[in-house]
Amino acid sequence: MTGDMHRRHWDAIVIGTGIGGGTIGRRLAEQGLSVLFLEKGRAGHRREGNGLSGDLYTDPIARSLRGAWPDPVRLRLNGRDSTAYIPIGAGVGGSSVFYAGTLERPEPHDLDDSETRPHPLGGWPVSYSTMLPWYDEAEALYSVCGEDDPLASAASPRLRPPLPLGRGDAQMMAHMRTAGLHPYQLHCAFRHIEGCGFCFGRKCPQSCKMDGRTAGVEPALATGRAAVIDQCEVTELVADQDSVTRIRARKGNETLDFTADRVILAAGALSSPRLLLTSRGEHWPEGLGNRNGLAGRNLMFHFNEIFAIWPRRGEAFTESAKSIGFRDLYHVQGRRLGMVQSMGLNVGKNEILQYLRLRLARSYLHHLPGSRQFMHLPAAAAARILGQAKVFVGLLEDLPYRENRVRPNPDRPGHILIEYDFSAELLERRKLFRHLIHKALKGQRNMFLTYDPEPNLGHPCGTLRMGRDSTDSVLDPDCRVHGMRNLWVVDASFMPTSMGVNPSLTIAANALRVAHRMEHHS
Repeated sequence: MTGDMHRRHWDAIVIGTGIGGGTIGRRLAEQGLSVLFLEKGRAGHRREGNGLSGDLYTDPIARSLRGAWPDPVRLRLNGRDSTAYIPIGAGVGGSSVFYAGTLERPEPHDLDDSETRPHPLGGWPVSYSTMLPWYDEAEALYSVCGEDDPLASAASPRLRPPLPLGRGDAQMMAHMRTAGLHPYQLHCAFRHIEGCGFCFGRKCPQSCKMDGRTAGVEPALATGRAAVIDQCEVTELVADQDSVTRIRARKGNETLDFTADRVILAAGALSSPRLLLTSRGEHWPEGLGNRNGLAGRNLMFHFNEIFAIWPRRGEAFTESAKSIGFRDLYHVQGRRLGMVQSMGLNVGKNEILQYLRLRLARSYLHHLPGSRQFMHLPAAAAARILGQAKVFVGLLEDLPYRENRVRPNPDRPGHILIEYDFSAELLERRKLFRHLIHKALKGQRNMFLTYDPEPNLGHPCGTLRMGRDSTDSVLDPDCRVHGMRNLWVVDASFMPTSMGVNPSLTIAANALRVAHRMEHHS
């Protein structure tokens, strides 16, 4: 079967099956095109329900079997070198099969400020009003449920009603409103299936969570016009002056070549630029799309500001629902900050112990004999006094800088190297964000669980940014690679700024927009 798919010429080949690849592949198949998905990872089994963490995930084979990215990534953060297994997926559905299903819209100013008043570090060539119908359609496609944000300028007409709040979440939302905040139930991509709970951070064995597999690849296959080859790693895009003429891939020990009228790159913001940079030829000696030297640059993440909120006396948190968000601190004093949302986790003794040990390691007491073991006592006392806490995260927006980038690891062919420095303006905004979070929660017992700046390595974006001018962007406003007639990018690489919300809904909406543009303007 693989041989037949390999020899056939396709209307479209999609490299990667996450939110971007799954969504555009489904839409192109629904438009009547023949679509082939090429996926580096495994298809897996529909009844799997594992997550991305655990002791087994230091072994590349175990990671591959469970859909995690198999290889360690070399990190150079603020000049310090390390290697890490980062929280991204490699399997049908990509990272989205593990995500928490939070699909939030950005604010209009995220896109439009950069259009009417160009941002010094980058801007969006597509307005919020242009994206609006695609946000509506993506919410419907992904069965997004939740409440309208009370601070939003317009309602989300395709939202489905949220599930009932748990008692602890209801109490906390009431306290937040009393404090002057505007909480709402988060926008989540879930369908209610009897006997299936929320699969936060895990694969859903019963298809209640809508992701790149459930809402993308599987409906595409159901059309009869799409196919998937898994465990198939694309190694090179062979191109002439203005077109990809052949896709070279490796499946096991076999080298395969594929051809298509349309090539859509959706391998993720770390792997898509890496593939372009290693796809060199007579006409593209610096790599496809890299004539201006920008492929892989302007790498952004969100920065996690994780904190815990404890219940008031006489109250208790018995559930770990991921239900609450607020945007009161999204854009303050002219500064781009971000939204705050619950993580679906509770804090007890072990989490408090970890936090105390982190603080101890940064104090002059860390040399005292037995100091780490001593931390068990205050952690146990705090857990007894405070009870269980809910964990929240503030998603601090990151901004693009040319020197922050991803590229092939020169020491390990096929592997990834991330080079990222913390800018002074990022650290200043982080300080303000943490201060405002603490101030907003006055009257509620809370504690930050993070101390140093913590980039969310699961939210990379911006490495193949779109723009109107080929001198300062890699993609045009339709997400087609500048200078290439048949090559598009629809993963998080395209984003000029990271915005202050989870990127998944924007990736899905943009994939639908690009599919429409491909159909009408190719």
